[in-house]
Amino acid sequence: MALESIRYEPGSLQVLNQLLLPQQSRYEAVGSVQQAWEAIRAMKVRGAPAIALVGCLSLAVELRSGAGGPGPAELAAFVRDRLSLLVTARPTAVNMARAARDLGDAAAREAARDGATEEAVRERVICYAEDMLEKDLRDNRSIGDLGAHHLLDRAAPQGGKVTVLTHCNTGTLATAGYGTALGVIRSLHELGRLERAFCTETRPYNQGARLTAFELVYEGIPATLIADSMAAAAMAHRGVSAVIVGADRVVANGDTANKVGTYQLAIAAKHHGIPFYVAAPSSSCDLRLETGQDIVIEERPGHELTDINGVRIAAPGIGVWNPAFDVTPHDLITGGIITELGVFAPKELRAALSTTLSGAGT
Repeated sequence: MALESIRYEPGSLQVLNQLLLPQQSRYEAVGSVQQAWEAIRAMKVRGAPAIALVGCLSLAVELRSGAGGPGPAELAAFVRDRLSLLVTARPTAVNMARAARDLGDAAAREAARDGATEEAVRERVICYAEDMLEKDLRDNRSIGDLGAHHLLDRAAPQGGKVTVLTHCNTGTLATAGYGTALGVIRSLHELGRLERAFCTETRPYNQGARLTAFELVYEGIPATLIADSMAAAAMAHRGVSAVIVGADRVVANGDTANKVGTYQLAIAAKHHGIPFYVAAPSSSCDLRLETGQDIVIEERPGHELTDINGVRIAAPGIGVWNPAFDVTPHDLITGGIITELGVFAPKELRAALSTTLSGAGT
């Protein structure tokens, strides 16, 4: 049975509570935008693509229940208001903000049509949200295939297998399915060209140990878990061919915000002469921001670092700094940025996406 992070049918949304993995697999109903906000903020659902999907689908559930209105203009205003709330749950990941902008604009255009009806606006928003699921899965498979072939050409041009190191969780649990960076690893495995995947534990929330390791074991992909502090040693002594990570936001110059700890992996990879890749859908690319200095970095509560499963492990009274993300400068992304549209050097990204997505509100 395929692993699913999101279960949706018209009028019903369930998410796999990722805080309980790998000990428990429990799906929880999300019946409103407020419940989605709470699930996203609490990290029951996480990963930039999945956050946008759950947010927009929760709005579809609300609309199917009759929320919003009366009247097309009033419903369009209701849609924008609910989407604005969702954006505040996790501000660093761009996918939710971008979906909110595009979906809000679609609702407004529908409401402004001659003879517009409340029902037409409602259906437009619902269809848009539901279509996102299929598109995300399709994009992820493209990312996996494009990334695998590019990585093999770069890291193993004479043939043979590669060993890849990844960070955080970028698979089915972070998307509609298949994954981004983990999708590339899946594609390498399907091609018979993956020797092994190393996954970092990814402190302080242990997404690598709890989620990526869970997916790799579930899929039967050869993998080894390491502590975050072992990554450079693995590059030096365990034959790592490439590093591939996901992204929560890629800006115009190629600087990339991703789970904290990514920056140091890129530095270590450059030192060892190992190509460093970022895998992300074009919806994670934010050409409105020029550099990584413009990205707002979310800071999480200190107890996420000092406690594990409610048990204090740090000395009482110690101060805590707990940013959820860091920014990797574009010049450290030596392998490329893998999107569903192709693999681009950071300096190529702006021109490539501006051309391809010129009509898509980049």
